[in-house]
Amino acid sequence: MIESQKLPFDVVRARRAGARLAAVQALYKMEQTGESAKAVIREFMEDRLGFGPDEEPIEEADPDLFKSVVRAVVEHQTQIDTVLLARLSKGWKLSRLDATTRAILRGAAAEMIEHQELSNAVILDEYVSLAHDFFETTEASFVNAVLDNVAKDLRKGS
Repeated sequence: MIESQKLPFDVVRARRAGARLAAVQALYKMEQTGESAKAVIREFMEDRLGFGPDEEPIEEADPDLFKSVVRAVVEHQTQIDTVLLARLSKGWKLSRLDATTRAILRGAAAEMIEHQELSNAVILDEYVSLAHDFFETTEASFVNAVLDNVAKDLRKGS
C-alpha cells in the first residue's frame, strides 16, 4: 500500500497543495536564476519543501508530486508554452505575463499532461487557489480562464 493511501484525505490534499506551491516557487526560481531543474529540486528537497510563501512551516509537501510537476514543465516546455500562447490575446507573448503567473500556468499545464488520473477540476481549483494566494481577484480570474481553455486543449474529450 502506498503511504498516501494510509493518510486521511485532508492530509493528502494538504501535502499535494504544498507540493504545488513548492513547484511554482521552484519554477519561478529556475526562470529568475537560470538554475537547472535538478539543482532547484535538490535545493527544495534539502531546505525548502514544507515552507509557505512567508517561510512559515506548512503541511509536509508531497515530494513525488513536487518533482513530477517541475520535471514535467521542463520535459514538455515547448508543448506547454505553445498551448498557453494560443490561449492568450492575439499578439501577446508569455514574456508579458508576470513570472509568477507563468510559473502557475506552466505548473498546472504540466500536471494536466503528467497526471491524467487527476481531474481538470482538481488541478484548476488548486492552481487558481495558488493564484489567489499571490494576486488580486483579476489575475486569479485570468489564470482560471486560461487554464480552463488549456485543459480543453491538453485533454480533448475531458
